[in-house]
Order: sequence, then structure tokens, then C-alpha cells
Amino acid sequence: MIDDFLAGDLAVVEEAVRKAAAAEIMPRFRQLAAHEIVEKNGPHDLVTVADRLAEEHLTAALTAILPGSVVVGEEAVHADPAVYEALRGDAPVWIVDPVDGTRQFVRGEAGFCTLVALAHRGELLASWTFAPALDEMAVAVRGRGVTLNGRPLHAGSPAAGAVLEVATSHPDYTTPDQKRALLALDTEGVRPRPCGSAGLEYLAIARGELDGLAFSWEYAWDHAAGLLLVAEAGGAHTTVAGEPFRIAGGNALPFTAARDAATAERLRRLLAGE
Repeated sequence: MIDDFLAGDLAVVEEAVRKAAAAEIMPRFRQLAAHEIVEKNGPHDLVTVADRLAEEHLTAALTAILPGSVVVGEEAVHADPAVYEALRGDAPVWIVDPVDGTRQFVRGEAGFCTLVALAHRGELLASWTFAPALDEMAVAVRGRGVTLNGRPLHAGSPAAGAVLEVATSHPDYTTPDQKRALLALDTEGVRPRPCGSAGLEYLAIARGELDGLAFSWEYAWDHAAGLLLVAEAGGAHTTVAGEPFRIAGGNALPFTAARDAATAERLRRLLAGE
């Protein structure tokens, strides 16, 4: 079933993502009322009516496109953490972040996106990263590469001797221990900065505009689409323990993704204190 689906026209998924954004996200962009913004776990963890309605829209559309599939969405897991266990099951799983970069969305900034990835038994198969305010759609399919608005993307490698530009977990979202771990990147030859939308940071790596990232949290909806995007653009990722990132969790953190394997290993060694 899943092989037949992947061999077919995946543009139907892109259309579903675009429709969800057009129906539920963009009409509320720079139009949110105060009561439509809610704190989940603190002032830096926001959810809006657009997040909830876009996820509901995508859940209905994606499970109809692939019968027998299930959805692990950020808002559904917030309501019922047991939903996350579907990542360890046998059914194909759509991993959805309806508005990645909610803080930017709330501020009326264009740096947010919708993230959708398809996985089966822990393996990432395809992903869609859509920045509706920028009209940018990146699509990655395992073994087939990645495109941005239909044009192939290649991450390339950093120039020899160049200072590495690296996005890291934003200080607002890190514990003191996580901050200390990420401070290892504040060294000669590396220029770390706080991340924006995780999905758009992965896209920046795939475009060769950012050299790497280092994140200290592992929620699949933030990373699944981007990890496949980077891999299909020629990049690499690794946890601090030197292992591949597992979308179902249980990873040694922080983890890193980068434009090439050598850069990922350089960042990993810094994070590990080697």
C-alpha cells in the first residue's frame, strides 16, 4: 500500500497542504484577536486558532489521501500524549506541525511554515515544507531528492576555512543544562545564533544558506520534515552520541544537522566535548 502510494502522484499531498494553509492559516495572518492566542506551557509556547483548525483540516485530508494512515500532530499530542505512540506502530504516519514558528506567526512575521512528513515504521519517506507567506514549497522524497518550488536543491559544503553559521535552540526554549551544552558551539570558527522556525532553518541548510543547526529537543513534528529535506539535499544529521536521529524519540541530545557529513561530525564533536 505505502509503496503504491509513493509511486503515485504525490502532488495531491502538496495540494492538501496548500488548501489547509489557504483556508485556516493565511486568513488569520496579521488578523488574530487576543482570544485566539493561548499559552500552552508558558509564555513562549503559544497556540492559535489557526494551529488547531489547520491541523484538523490536514488530519481529515491526509487520512483520506492514504487510507489506513494515522496522524501525529502537535496539537493532538498536546491534547492526548498517547497519540505520539503511533510513531512506533505499523500504520503509515503523517507527522504534522500546522504552524511551525507560531511566535513569528503571532507577531505578523512571514517566517513560519506548515510541516508534513510521511513515515512508516520509523523511516521517513516524504516531506512537505510550506511557507505560505513566502509562497515557498519544498518537497522531499526518500531517494528522489528535494525541490523548492519545483527546482532541485543541493546543500553543498561550506567553503574551506569559512566560519560556520549555525542555528541553535532558542534560549527561551532551553533549560540551563541545555544552554551549557550548546555553549560548546560558541568557539572559534563557529557563529551560533538562536533559531527561528525549525522547519525554515532546515530549509536554509538544504539551500546552502545555513551551515548547520543544533537542537536540544526532539518532538517529531518539528524535525521529521526537515531531516528528510536536508538528507535529500545531500546533508547529514547525527545525535551527540553519533547515532542517527530517531523520530520516535529516545535520542541522545543535542543533535545536529548540517550541509554535509563532515560539518555534522565537526558540530557533533564540539557538542560532545571531544
